[in-house]
Amino acid sequence: MATANINSEMLTWARTRSGYSLSVFASKCAISEERLVQWESGTHAMTFNQAMLFAEKAHIPFGYLFLATPPVEMLPIPDLRTPGSHPVHQPSAELLDLVKLMLQRQEWYREYLRQQLVEPNPWVGRLSMHSRVDTIVDDIRQALQVGLYPERGNSDAYYRDLITRIESLGILVMRQANLGHFTRPLQVEEFRGFAITDEYAPIIFVNHADTPGARLFTLIHELCHIWIGQSGISDGDTRATRQEELLCNAVAAVFLVPEEEFTQLWQPDTEHWQDNLAPLELHFRVSKWVLARRALTLKFIRYDDYARYIAGLKAEWQKREKSDGGPDYYRTKKAQISLPFSRAVVGQALSGQLFLREASSLLDGIKPANLPVFAKELGV
Repeated sequence: MATANINSEMLTWARTRSGYSLSVFASKCAISEERLVQWESGTHAMTFNQAMLFAEKAHIPFGYLFLATPPVEMLPIPDLRTPGSHPVHQPSAELLDLVKLMLQRQEWYREYLRQQLVEPNPWVGRLSMHSRVDTIVDDIRQALQVGLYPERGNSDAYYRDLITRIESLGILVMRQANLGHFTRPLQVEEFRGFAITDEYAPIIFVNHADTPGARLFTLIHELCHIWIGQSGISDGDTRATRQEELLCNAVAAVFLVPEEEFTQLWQPDTEHWQDNLAPLELHFRVSKWVLARRALTLKFIRYDDYARYIAGLKAEWQKREKSDGGPDYYRTKKAQISLPFSRAVVGQALSGQLFLREASSLLDGIKPANLPVFAKELGV
C-alpha cells in the first residue's frame, strides 16, 4: 500500500495541538504507543489511510501533515483575556475551531437576513467604551424591557428569559460545554465567553462548561460587548485590566445587582459573610456566584475569600453534573444553538433552499435524515 510522504514533525505538532498524550492518541488511532512514536520520529512510514485517520483524530485538515512548518494559528477576533493573572498561551484547538464555527454560522445568517431584506441591527455599537456604566445599563434594560431584577423565579429562569429577550433584538446566543463531543471539552480556565459583532448577525457565546451561576454574568458581560461594538474573547477575570473588560464587568455587575440596594441589604456583622447570600439570592433572583462577585467588587470581602468560595461552588456543581442524567439529543441541540438561527437553517433546508449537508454542518453535525425530527423539536 502506498505510503504518505508527510513531514513527521507535523504529526507531533498536530497531536500536541489537540491536547492528547501519546497513550491517549495511540488509543484513538487503534495503534500501539510504540507505533505512534515511530510515526512521529519518522522511523516508520504511514499509509495514506493512516495519515487521513491521524488528521481526523487530531482535528486538522489532512493537507497540514505535508507542510514544512506548523501554521501560525491566530484567533480571528480580539483576545481580551487577562495576561496579568495568568499567561495567555496558544489557543486550544477547541477554542480555535469553536470560533471558526461561530464565524461560519454568522456568515450564513448574515446572508440569510439580507435575502429576507432585514435592516441592519440597531443595537450593535449603539454606545461606546467611553459611555458611562449606568448609561449602558439603563439602555440595555430599556431595550430588553426588564426592571432592576425579577420579582419571581430563580437565576436559571432569569438566564433563560434574558436569552429570549436578547434574541428578540436580533442578537444570536450560542452556548455549549464541548465542541460536538465530550472528548473535546471547552475549558473555563481558557475562556468564559466571547462576542462577535456584526452589522446584521451579532453573536454571543457562553461557555456552558462553567457553573450555571456564572453563565448569567457572562451573558450580560458579552451583551455589553455587542452594545459597545467590540468583539472579543473574555475570561471574566475579576482582576481584569483592559478597559473593555473593566467596563463590561461593571455593566454586568450593575445590571444584575444594583449597588445601592445591595449595600443596604448586606449585613457586615454576620459571623460568616456567606450567610448574606441566601436571602440576597431570593431578593435579586441571581446566583450566589454573582452575589459573591458583587460583594468582592464592592470590597465587602477579600479576593482570597471569594476565590475559595467560588471553588467550592464549582466543585459542588461538578459533583452534581456527574450524577445527573442529561436531556435527550435534540433538546440539547435546541438549548445549545440559537433558536432563531436553528429555525432559519432548518426552514431553509426543508424547503430545498439549503443543501442538507450544509445544514448539518451549521447545526453541529445533526444528520440530514434527522433534520425533520429536529424541526419538530423547534416547532418549525
